[in-house]
Amino acid sequence: MSQIVDAGTTELQQLPPPEGKDAGAFRSFMRALMRSRTGFIGFLVFVGMVLVCLIGPLFTPDNLPTDTSLIYGPASLTHPFGYDSEGRDVFIQLIDGGRAVILVGFLAALLSTVIAVVFGALAAYLGGRVDSIIVAATDIVLTVPSIILLAVLAAFYRVGSAVTLAIILGVLGWPGLLRAVRAQVFSLRQREYIEAARLLDLGTTRIVIREILPNMASFILMNFVIGMTNAIYAMAGLYLLGLAPMQGGNWGIMINFAWTRGAIFFDGSLGYILGPVLAICILQLSLVTMARSFEEILNPRLRHN
Repeated sequence: MSQIVDAGTTELQQLPPPEGKDAGAFRSFMRALMRSRTGFIGFLVFVGMVLVCLIGPLFTPDNLPTDTSLIYGPASLTHPFGYDSEGRDVFIQLIDGGRAVILVGFLAALLSTVIAVVFGALAAYLGGRVDSIIVAATDIVLTVPSIILLAVLAAFYRVGSAVTLAIILGVLGWPGLLRAVRAQVFSLRQREYIEAARLLDLGTTRIVIREILPNMASFILMNFVIGMTNAIYAMAGLYLLGLAPMQGGNWGIMINFAWTRGAIFFDGSLGYILGPVLAICILQLSLVTMARSFEEILNPRLRHN
């Protein structure tokens, strides 16, 4: 323990313990996050929805009871979104179905972002034959219509889990981001500090990971959010069109059932129809507004402006 001696006395005084770096960094992060009111509200909404969708199913019944007398029953204080075509509570289904949607969106965006960032950075930095091969593969994938490919895959292969669906969406979602990352790295590799790192022979891996990618953090984050929103929309679209197996429960399946089972013909089914649509919209809006604050944190020029 550090100690000091008072000049007028012989008593030893202990210095106060230094403040933890982690606590100080967390407070600085939260202050930067709260600088944008809309971004901070989006962050709170997103965290709240994730916690409800992850923890909520632990407190809901595994098999919802059905009541034929409550089919398409109207909303009430205890059942804010009413009942579905089998007399089951819609609000509980929204809680149970959000986990799969968030999981698919996150995993698909993570996979597509990793593929795009790694190969896009290597293509731009190495150039030559590596760049030509990666660009050619990207152009081939871009020419394939995703919705038709997904329809063909659904006809011959049964997508039985959320992870499998996320992998398929992630593998199909990287070409656009790869071209953008490649253009960004082409610009960054001409900077003086990159030239200095190359002269010092620091190695391709270290230059790309330690020097180039950190300067693209805000750009990568925004595209990760865009990739997550696109994956969620693609998932909902697949279930709406019936191109994915109607197993388990998620917001896309709820939209499909509301459409195919004639919910629009019942006066009390408005909550059943709009519930999953509103959940997807609120989740997407919270992601976009939250990403705005994160972009200001990662980009000093935006933060100072």
